[in-house]
Amino acid sequence: MYFSAPVLAVLARNIGWIALAVAFAICLGMAAGALLRRLAGVDEATAFFAMAVGGASEMAVQGERHGAAVDRVAEAHSLRIMMVVGLIPFAVRWLSGHGWGEGHDPFVPLAATVHVPGLILLILLTGAAALLLKRLQLPNAWVIGPLAVSLMLTAAGVELSRLPEWMIRAGQLFIGISLGTRFTPHFVRTAPRYLGGVAACTLVTMLLAGPFAFLVAMAAGLHPGTMILAASPGGIAEMSLTARVLHQGVPVVTAFHVSRMVVVVVAIGPLYRVWRRLG
Repeated sequence: MYFSAPVLAVLARNIGWIALAVAFAICLGMAAGALLRRLAGVDEATAFFAMAVGGASEMAVQGERHGAAVDRVAEAHSLRIMMVVGLIPFAVRWLSGHGWGEGHDPFVPLAATVHVPGLILLILLTGAAALLLKRLQLPNAWVIGPLAVSLMLTAAGVELSRLPEWMIRAGQLFIGISLGTRFTPHFVRTAPRYLGGVAACTLVTMLLAGPFAFLVAMAAGLHPGTMILAASPGGIAEMSLTARVLHQGVPVVTAFHVSRMVVVVVAIGPLYRVWRRLG
């Protein structure tokens, strides 16, 4: 609902930076896979798909096709998202109070009020889009389907309703629960060397993504906090909600992460074959 026509024009002007960030994230994931293989002693496929900056379910499915250990790939992505969500928002908030100024989000949803009939219609339309994409077996259907429909409605100037605050907070609540419940005693006890290697590689990727975000922010004229969230190795939903809470550029963050997710899901197989030849 942030993607009004003026916002789309802003994003179109930054399409080159989005492409650069996607390429950077792919290279960062490949480098982290090579590092994980050395640190944890796992096989090529598991290391690559565990560190590829994509969705956990998509990377697990793709990894299984190429002989990776599915459970370890899923564990790595759970730990990665937990670390990103647990560290990056605090870093952005701290840095905002030490020289950046407060977060600034000039993009606001088009609809200013909650309109119950419009909200119901919006839920039905976006839910139908999610079910359609799920039937077509497209990745991340419950995010991409509603995103596409609400984006098109907003860009066309159709004002159905904004989301009530309690719905947005409920979304954050359930994302937090879904992440936290993955860390069972079995998860923590399984292959401590491997999980330690994943944590170290994730920390390295975040530390490298930070300077890259600063450089792009300066070159593109974007807020550094917005770019840190946009370039972080997190997920679409988590980083978009974080951007909203921190008053950063939600559409910019969403556009960067959606673009990266689509490219990674489509190209991950050929990328793995290239990575094996380079290794």
